[in-house]
Amino acid sequence: MLERSSKLIQRVSSGIEGLDEMLRGGFPEGHVVVVIGDSGTGKTTMVLQYIMEGLLKNEPGLYITIEEDKESIIATAKAYGWDMEKYIKENKLALLKLDISDMKATARQIKSELPGIIKTFGTKRLVIDSITLFSMIFDDATERRIRLVGLIKAIKKAGITALFTAEVNADNTLHSKDGIVEYSSDGVILLQQNEFDTSIKLMTRVVKMRRIRHDRLYRPYEITDKGLVVFSNEMVFHEVGMYDVPASARKPRQPV
Repeated sequence: MLERSSKLIQRVSSGIEGLDEMLRGGFPEGHVVVVIGDSGTGKTTMVLQYIMEGLLKNEPGLYITIEEDKESIIATAKAYGWDMEKYIKENKLALLKLDISDMKATARQIKSELPGIIKTFGTKRLVIDSITLFSMIFDDATERRIRLVGLIKAIKKAGITALFTAEVNADNTLHSKDGIVEYSSDGVILLQQNEFDTSIKLMTRVVKMRRIRHDRLYRPYEITDKGLVVFSNEMVFHEVGMYDVPASARKPRQPV
C-alpha cells in the first residue's frame, strides 16, 4: 500500500546527486524537512543546493537566515558557482536576515507575514537556517513547541516545501539540540562526520520521511566544489562497528 501511495505523491528534487535516489524521487511536495548536523557537515550547503535547484526549475524561493548575514550566504553560494544575486534582482528569490535583537517579536512577525511573502513571490521552496536559533529564543519548552508547531502549520498551509537546518545535540548525535523539531517535521535528514583511520568521513541518513518509502541506511557523501554529492549505492561502517572493520576488508570507493 505504501509503495503504491508513494508513487502518487508529487516530488520535489533536492538538487543533490544521490539524495533523490535515497528518497526514491525527491522530497514529497509540501513536506517540512529538518537537516540535522554538527558544524562542518554541510547543512547550509545542502539547503542552498535545494533553493538553487528550485530556481533553475523556475520555482521561486525564500531563504530566511538567522545566524549568518545575507552577504555571507551569497558569498557561500558564489563559492559553489551559484549566483543568488541574479535571482534576487529578478524577484525570484527573497533572502531575509532576521533581527536577533528581538527574536520573539520577529518570530511573531514571521508567522503573520509569511503567507503574504509567499503569495507575493509565488514561493515554492523555503529554507530557514537555522531553526535551532529560532526555537531556542523561547525559554519555556512548552512555548517552544507551540511556536515551532505553529510555524510548521503556517508553512504547510501555504503548500510549500521547506527545509530547516538544526544543530545536533552534543549528548545524542541522532537528535537536534532542542529535541523538538524532528518530531514536529515531516522528514529528518542526518549529516554526520566521524573519524575513520586518519581521516574524517562524512555520512548521511534519512531518518524519517512521512508517507513514502526511502533508503534508511547510512550513505557516504562528500562536499565538493559543486556542492554535496551523496554516494547512494555505497555502504558505510558506522557507530562502533566502523572501528572494528580491518582495513583489508574495506572496499575502495568506486568512481561515480
